Amino acid sequence: MKRIVWTFGLISGLVLSVLMSIQMALHDRIGFDRGEIIGYTTMVLAFLMVYFGVRSYRDDVAGGTVSFGRALAVGFCIMMIASLCYVATWELVWYPRMADFPEKYAAHELAKAKASGASAEQLAAQTRQMDEFKKMYKNPLVIFGMTLLEPLPVGLVFVLASAAILRRKRRDTSDRGLLAADAG
Repeated sequence: MKRIVWTFGLISGLVLSVLMSIQMALHDRIGFDRGEIIGYTTMVLAFLMVYFGVRSYRDDVAGGTVSFGRALAVGFCIMMIASLCYVATWELVWYPRMADFPEKYAAHELAKAKASGASAEQLAAQTRQMDEFKKMYKNPLVIFGMTLLEPLPVGLVFVLASAAILRRKRRDTSDRGLLAADAG
């Protein structure tokens, strides 16, 4: 199980990291709104490895059968390895290069609120919220948590779907023998 979990988790993490790196390198052209769509689309592509990893475990390790719980555990481990690769890429590669990210993001959100016709009170509240965000984002543990929360919902959907689709119970061979005798 360990080999499959690490193999598929690292493949998924590599896909997440490479595609994040491409997206971040082109961030000024893409922008925040399109970047979000592209980011979640790449997560969907990367988390396909959860399905293939659980299927590989079922077919190659578990003899063609796997319970929902075991498939859930295998998929969850793959998803967590990939998600931690995503966080590591942000924390180690991109955040140091984009130290002004909180300011740019806050400015983007405030501009979006103004464009949507927000009132002065709403803009003041949004400004306070963005100031809190900028303060929180100075803490590496907060960055870790916030970054980890980005891929988790997408990954959990793939984990649950893969476990539900790929579960396969063992067939009782004694029942097959009785059914064959009854038919004959």
